[in-house]
Amino acid sequence: MALSTFKKLLLAGLFCYLPFQSMAWGLLGHRIVGEIAERNLSRKAEKQVRKILGTESLAIASNWADFVKSDPAYDYLGPWHYVNFEQGLTYDQMGRYLAQDTVTDAYTKLTFLVKELKNKQLPKEKQQMYLRLLVHLAGDIHQPMHTGHAEDLGGNKIKLFWFNQPTNLHRLWDEQLVESQELSYTEYSTALNHTTKAQRKAWQQQPVSQWLFDSYQISNKLYAELQPEQKLSYKYNYDHLATLNEQLLKGGVHLAGLLNEIFG
Repeated sequence: MALSTFKKLLLAGLFCYLPFQSMAWGLLGHRIVGEIAERNLSRKAEKQVRKILGTESLAIASNWADFVKSDPAYDYLGPWHYVNFEQGLTYDQMGRYLAQDTVTDAYTKLTFLVKELKNKQLPKEKQQMYLRLLVHLAGDIHQPMHTGHAEDLGGNKIKLFWFNQPTNLHRLWDEQLVESQELSYTEYSTALNHTTKAQRKAWQQQPVSQWLFDSYQISNKLYAELQPEQKLSYKYNYDHLATLNEQLLKGGVHLAGLLNEIFG
């Protein structure tokens, strides 16, 4: 086989493979969630986080769970990043499902990580790993397509065009919408991090099941409004920017509340 032909086949294979390995929120979105969380930590939680991570910020720690996908030793973490739901669930129905959920998914593993991080005897190495995972998974479940349908791999199989470039619904919400705003994670966090004390309190009192249901409802709308191969650009960005920003902000505020509870 000619080298040029081999390269073309390799690139085509990578193009088909990469969308199914998408990173929730991408690097930028996860860092925004981590940065907002860090800005909303209690003093006690901030001190404990520093003991565990040292000089590593929550923003930088937030992508560890995606970086280790390159190491086969961490293949078992794949199902930790999402939760699949059937269509048409009410909040009560979702609650009943989650109460019996024993599958390896973002919900069961987030619950596991919270419990483990409350253990004051947990070894430092485990504390670091589990905290990095917690930051990441909390971000994951605020990306609506990580609460999508199993049959289309959370939107990965729904092919679209973003400014005439081929993409899919999952990747669009993971990366492309966030990156289209052309802000660094610190600039984006500063632009979003404007909540009142009452708003923070209300959001941080919400159970994880509410986080999931909110994302799930958004994903249902995203599924319903699109046609396969649809061409999207400025109007889609305009119509969905407020939702995108609220999910990033809620992700950070919810994560801060969780860490304040764990380390309070």
